[in-house]
Amino acid sequence: MNNHKYLLNQLTLLIIALLVSVAPIFAQEAAGVQEGKTLFVGKCQSCHSGDMKSNSTGPALGGVQGRWEDAGKLHEWIRNNQKLIASGYPKAVEVSKISASAMTTFPDLTDPQIDAILAYIDAKASGKLDTPKDGGAAASGGEGGSSQNNIMYGVVSLILALVALVLIYVNFNLQKAARDAENVKSAPSLPIYRNKTYIAIFAIVFFIIGGYFTTKGLVNVNRQINYEPVQPIFYSHKVHAGVNQINCLYCHGNAWESKTAAIPSVNVCMNCHKTIQKYNGPELKDKNGNLVDGTREIQKLYEYAGFDPAKPDAWDASKAKPIEWVKIHNLPDHVYFNHSQHIRVGNVQCQTCHGDITGMDEVYQFSELSMGWCVNCHRQTKVNFNVDSTTGNQFYSIYEKFHNDIKSGKMDSVTVKDIGGLECQKCHY
Repeated sequence: MNNHKYLLNQLTLLIIALLVSVAPIFAQEAAGVQEGKTLFVGKCQSCHSGDMKSNSTGPALGGVQGRWEDAGKLHEWIRNNQKLIASGYPKAVEVSKISASAMTTFPDLTDPQIDAILAYIDAKASGKLDTPKDGGAAASGGEGGSSQNNIMYGVVSLILALVALVLIYVNFNLQKAARDAENVKSAPSLPIYRNKTYIAIFAIVFFIIGGYFTTKGLVNVNRQINYEPVQPIFYSHKVHAGVNQINCLYCHGNAWESKTAAIPSVNVCMNCHKTIQKYNGPELKDKNGNLVDGTREIQKLYEYAGFDPAKPDAWDASKAKPIEWVKIHNLPDHVYFNHSQHIRVGNVQCQTCHGDITGMDEVYQFSELSMGWCVNCHRQTKVNFNVDSTTGNQFYSIYEKFHNDIKSGKMDSVTVKDIGGLECQKCHY
């Protein structure tokens, strides 16, 4: 009997040790990729394509680690590319010629943070993080970027469940063998539905699983990540903002001056399309892969504008009807968000929140826009504390303490969090 108990204890300790050693590896890997995604969106996505496979202002980043023989030099390049180019390092000089735009320096990034960004790039480029853009499912509370973590949690939970079943089976057989050896008669077995132990186990498991999915569902209420509704006119940001390099502020000029970015009026569209009456750009496809006739979409615009392309000089702009665009990005009524505060004052790129907008034919919601997502951005985003009259913002001159701390070396930078970016009344008042 003692030998049986010793064997059971050793088996239990072995399995627990295995789980303790393996589980943190899964958790650490998932956390690293998530941190890398947050850093990539905040620092890299304004210039590099989010799919890691196509060129944007900067080159496609998929497989970047394989293109650099020295990982240390790649870290140096990301942290301060100008310094590495000046040193004459051949790979740095070669990469600097790919794009006419100089890459931003990130001297504040640590090696673990750079490793996290590179891990996210590899995971994204390999397709491990891809999720289907199902507008309806996403609107009702889609999983979005958390699918990778859910898979990991599911695998660990399954392993734990199997271990529990094995332990129950081993314990049952050891007890039976001990009773047989001592000629002890077993008590009559009860059916599962009358066994209090099984009933208690089932109840606990039910409440744990039910509570998890209920909480998960409630947390995702009104989160519309990947939401992509059908619009009255197929408008391709990829063609307008990407191929033709139309500045975002040309159509969404309110983002520079006011709270909302606003939707451009029909007259703004007609500034170009009064002349451009036929589409001759790259092939257009909707989210289902169906070909789209670009010229026919321009004709839809003319129907709203009341414009006859055969008589362009006779157009009466006052007869135009507004296009009933379907709103994609929706914040709760109790949340205050100011575009001008972020775009003009904070120099936040549109891609930070809206994703690789220059690569989207039909726009979908890229970010979850949750409170946690915004708070994490405020914790990490650094404020340009330069108060020079031409390149800086004079408003930040009132933070005398921070300026003194930077000069004395107590601080190397100031984040949005430091100037009150985590205060509740910033967004809720």
